[in-house]
Amino acid sequence: MTLTFSLAHLMGGILLLCGFLLLSQRRLAAMITLYQVQAFTLAAAAFWQGYAQSEVNLYLTGLITLALKAVLLPLGLREIVRRFNLTRAVETAMPMALSMLLGVGLIGIAVLVVLPTTMNAVSLTREDLAIALSVVLLGLLVMTSRRSALAQIIGFLSTENGLVLAAIGMPGMPFVAEFSVAMLVLLAFLVVGVFLLRIREHFDTLDVTGIEDIERRGR
Repeated sequence: MTLTFSLAHLMGGILLLCGFLLLSQRRLAAMITLYQVQAFTLAAAAFWQGYAQSEVNLYLTGLITLALKAVLLPLGLREIVRRFNLTRAVETAMPMALSMLLGVGLIGIAVLVVLPTTMNAVSLTREDLAIALSVVLLGLLVMTSRRSALAQIIGFLSTENGLVLAAIGMPGMPFVAEFSVAMLVLLAFLVVGVFLLRIREHFDTLDVTGIEDIERRGR
């Protein structure tokens, strides 16, 4: 039981660390690498929870996470970076130090919200939920603090990783729910890829601020 808790907490901690480090990155390549490390860790967490809970469905979740989120999506993101030549630093909507301070605050809020309201739950489930909510909130902060559409997508994908972490940490979660989330993320990524291509064709930029300036001048 001690080993189960220790490894689960270690992998949850790596997920949280990657989510927090996303706030400190301004290069898309680094953000994609952090997301990929987060996805690999999430797959490992699903495999470990499958073993700890003796639940075959979690092994399937781990395989889907490994193939889709840790391999295919990062390859697609890197292809977008290469095709659009997105090598310069991403502009931020707030100073980097402020966004990281907000990130620390959001982690504290997640702990204060989850732990008191889950007093009757298993300790591992309570702590997994606190970490998962922290990852979700950090992903949302990445989405709101970056001006690049692709960086906002990475924040969205990190948020979804937090939701999957919460699902695999709760015994009895139906596999169909986890599979549906994975398929929705893939579908959303494909739609967003087409959307980004159309934005680049019309505005010659993926910077949200630049698009707003072009629209204002057009009026």
